[in-house]
Amino acid sequence: MRKFNIRKVLDGLTAGSSSASQQPQPQQHTPGSREPEVQETLQSEHFQLCKTVRHGFPYQPSALAFDPVQKILAVGTQTGALRLFGRPGVECYCQHDSGAAVIQLQFLINEGALVSALADDTLHLWNLRQKRPAILHSLKFCRERVTFCHLPFQSKWLYVGTERGNIHIVNVESFTLSGYVIMWNKAIELSSKSHPGPIVHISDNPMDEGKLLIGFESGTVVLWDLKSKKGDYRYTYDEAIHSVAWHHEGKQFICSHSDGTLTIWNVRSPTKPVQTITPHGKQLKDGKKPEPCKPILKVEFKTSRSGFSGTICCCCSSRKGFSTYRPCTKWEWPINGGNWGLGAQSYPEIIITGHADGSIKFWDASAITLQVLYKLKTAKVFEKSRNKDDKPSTDIVDEDPYAIQIISWCPESRMLCIAGVSAHVIIYRFSKQEVIIEVIPMLEVRLLYEINDVESPEGEQAPPLSTPVGAVSPQPIPPQSHPSTSSSSSDGLRDNVPCLKVKNSPLKQSPGYQAELVIQLVWVGGEPPQQITSLAVNSSYGLVVFGNCNGIAIVDYLQKAVLLNLGTIELYGSNDPYRREPRSPRKSRQPSGAGLCDINEGTVVPEDRCKSPTSGSSSPHNSDDEQKMNNFIEKVKTKSRKFSKMVASDIAKMSRKLSLPTDLKPDLDVKDNSFSRSRSSSVTSIDKESREAISALHFCETFTRKADSSPSPCLWVGTTLGTVLVIALNLPPGGEQRLLQPVIVSPSGTILRLKGGILRMAFLDTTGCLVPPAYESWREHNVSEEKDEKEKLKKKRPVSVSPSSSQEISENQYAVICSEKQAKVISLPTQNCAYKQNITETSFVLRGDIVSLSNSICLACFCANGHIMTFSLPSLRPLLDVYYLPLTNMRIARTFCFTNNGQALYLVSPTEIQRLTYSQETCENLQEMLGELFTPVETPEAPNRGFFKGLFGGGAQSLDREELFGESSSGKASRSLAQHIPGPGGIEGVKGAASGVVGELARARLALDERGQKLGDLEERTTAMLSSADSFSKHAHEMMLKYKDKKWYQF
Repeated sequence: MRKFNIRKVLDGLTAGSSSASQQPQPQQHTPGSREPEVQETLQSEHFQLCKTVRHGFPYQPSALAFDPVQKILAVGTQTGALRLFGRPGVECYCQHDSGAAVIQLQFLINEGALVSALADDTLHLWNLRQKRPAILHSLKFCRERVTFCHLPFQSKWLYVGTERGNIHIVNVESFTLSGYVIMWNKAIELSSKSHPGPIVHISDNPMDEGKLLIGFESGTVVLWDLKSKKGDYRYTYDEAIHSVAWHHEGKQFICSHSDGTLTIWNVRSPTKPVQTITPHGKQLKDGKKPEPCKPILKVEFKTSRSGFSGTICCCCSSRKGFSTYRPCTKWEWPINGGNWGLGAQSYPEIIITGHADGSIKFWDASAITLQVLYKLKTAKVFEKSRNKDDKPSTDIVDEDPYAIQIISWCPESRMLCIAGVSAHVIIYRFSKQEVIIEVIPMLEVRLLYEINDVESPEGEQAPPLSTPVGAVSPQPIPPQSHPSTSSSSSDGLRDNVPCLKVKNSPLKQSPGYQAELVIQLVWVGGEPPQQITSLAVNSSYGLVVFGNCNGIAIVDYLQKAVLLNLGTIELYGSNDPYRREPRSPRKSRQPSGAGLCDINEGTVVPEDRCKSPTSGSSSPHNSDDEQKMNNFIEKVKTKSRKFSKMVASDIAKMSRKLSLPTDLKPDLDVKDNSFSRSRSSSVTSIDKESREAISALHFCETFTRKADSSPSPCLWVGTTLGTVLVIALNLPPGGEQRLLQPVIVSPSGTILRLKGGILRMAFLDTTGCLVPPAYESWREHNVSEEKDEKEKLKKKRPVSVSPSSSQEISENQYAVICSEKQAKVISLPTQNCAYKQNITETSFVLRGDIVSLSNSICLACFCANGHIMTFSLPSLRPLLDVYYLPLTNMRIARTFCFTNNGQALYLVSPTEIQRLTYSQETCENLQEMLGELFTPVETPEAPNRGFFKGLFGGGAQSLDREELFGESSSGKASRSLAQHIPGPGGIEGVKGAASGVVGELARARLALDERGQKLGDLEERTTAMLSSADSFSKHAHEMMLKYKDKKWYQF
């Protein structure tokens, strides 16, 4: 197996991206024209949608089979899925149309075929001799439920056990039933007075194919003689049977039972078991029976290479219930079958996944394979509670407080930034050197939601906001770097407390990604911090930005300072287009407006919008009314906190929810529906729909205002109400000045509006090429000062910025903005809408990405109604609209994303990633990229029995099953028992196969079938010729006898 190194893969990825960016660009238009017409090369014929491959371990597995010759593993699931695994790159996903659970799988060893038994009593025969397996035959049982199947080695007769306790026999070649049936009453005879239950096991004796071991659920086992059609021995035990396994010599077998016991039986001693074992139970003294344990679901009776003849491997129902008795030697990894080549289309691609335990995994996803590169544990920077009582700050979620919600990664600088479910952000740098940091740098951010300056009637002075709106000065990191984690307000509510506690001891960081800074949102007035809904990092500016339903925060991770900490409403200043008024007033005793006020449509004048609902009241309140109001508010807050904890726990389990639009749009016609409300990104208040969350963030160098003559660094912010705001960034010079002088950030006043929440933003130059964000190329930071000085002398610090800075001042740009309802292309700096496309009216867009395909770019969208659409840029001309997958769960909505080169993926289950392509070129080459499941291999011969075993009859005895089960001896089965259904992989499906690669395969299969028919005709002709030759020989012999004694003159 090929080993992967994340350093080499990252180097190759960066080199590939840099070479791609250096490709010759189309000829630029003269700067004189306002909006030059861009030549668009993408057409509808460049797009086609199809699934490529599914990665990960099958979700809810229910059946398993292994071909020891082909070395292919098959796994069936409870949803009817079938996964096939071989060597890296050889994996296949199939789906049964019925969706019924797969209860058993049986390989036709080294035949390139597989039988699957489903919970709907259907058997399917799969053809694995093609890259995309297909069903050849199906058999539907009508009167009995299928419970167990067994296919002997190199046999075409499949034993099928049913719920009634009967065994039917199926011819695998024709998928028809034999007339030979083993009835349950004849099998048990008088050994039991009641029905023995369903069949749970069928297997033939390893040394005698004519002896069949039948296990019934009630605990009865029967050794059946196939030739004499009667039971030789019957074995009875008190506990129900789950699994049975033969010893390789065929003289003993072992049973696993529902009480956690294992019983070993001698074939010729049916009265009682030779040995009874309780692997997971305490062995009591005085010969008493151990206490019952969980059932052992599977048992195997193996022979080890070290000479032990009775190695027992068992698996019980608990997660840690796998036991092995007597040592087994280590085996090589057995699943390495099939063949796979990279194919024509091979380019570096990385998938980054965030997990519930706080780990980050990097995967090499080049071509269609998936190999793990690197694993990062983000929970290492936090203190772990040693007991249940020591959990004062992680109770925002009951489980998985380190779960990853958002990942932002810059491949050029290798900067990694993650946001977790406990409202924490961690920034990582990539380094090849091992370092030990004494104290982990940390910042605590008090992100508030307020629409007024609270003046407390109780005399408490509200602390001002951290910074004014205009020019923002940075907040330096505290000297201790770890503030107190046990702070509370005067009324006993938790306040200024983060959800997690950062380690205060030295931390050893291995080569790879190393923590640079930890940022945590803190509790405010007894309310937990809200989930982070958007995150972005920029290596060239040294900034990270994140937001939630309360507001936005910008952090300088180089100077370890908070640059901006504002509520979403405060970003508007006096240009707020929405009219908001408080819906349910609260006590103003919480500092700095920590009470979560509500907003709604109304007619409040702008100057009243920033006033407290209780300040400046014209009519004084009655003391009783005020007391009732306070009591009511306290009850609401208590229920709100409980509801917050419950919902946050659910969010931790299912990762982050989407930021969605609300109905607070006075000028926009947005239909209110329950599903939109259910998709709120944070639910800690009873008025959750009134929040305007930050849904999109994008660093860029562009025109911030209409009057700008040249692009400058800025941050574009999108909200769930469809507003785009621009924040200007004033960066100091590079080098040492960057670490000494503050970064000035200020809202520019530019406001753009769309229908629906903002999802994605990007920028194009005058030629229609994508303008990437500025970035700093990666360099090793953990080097000595002397080496660093030498490097500076040899080579200046490589900093790459977007192409806009090198363009002429008079050239404009295009801003591409995609929301949940529409897309707009806005010309900059004029801010005129150049193109507009209403993507959907009745549904909403879940994901929108600006991606590159065929040396051009387009906008790709996935809607909640299941449609995948692409639009050209900048004209937003529709190119593709295909119904693919309806929104069945939030997991798909959270994880669906489009990537370059026509690729897309999403988390189809908690353990599986589904990849698909919308590129016509990839669809055409997909057949070459897939691996071969079947490779021609000779079947190993059976081991030599030895002279004496063969002489005295001690070896394996064969059985002519054709003579027993054939129609001539056993007759025909009842037609009403089962129905034969031809599969799409048969001749009927071949005739209707599509053109292209599938058609070629169909024609090849048809040619093989015709060849088989011709071979059959040839065999018939050969038989006729043999018959004719035999007749001729007979007549010749008779003539020879007739003229034998005659002389020549007697003729």
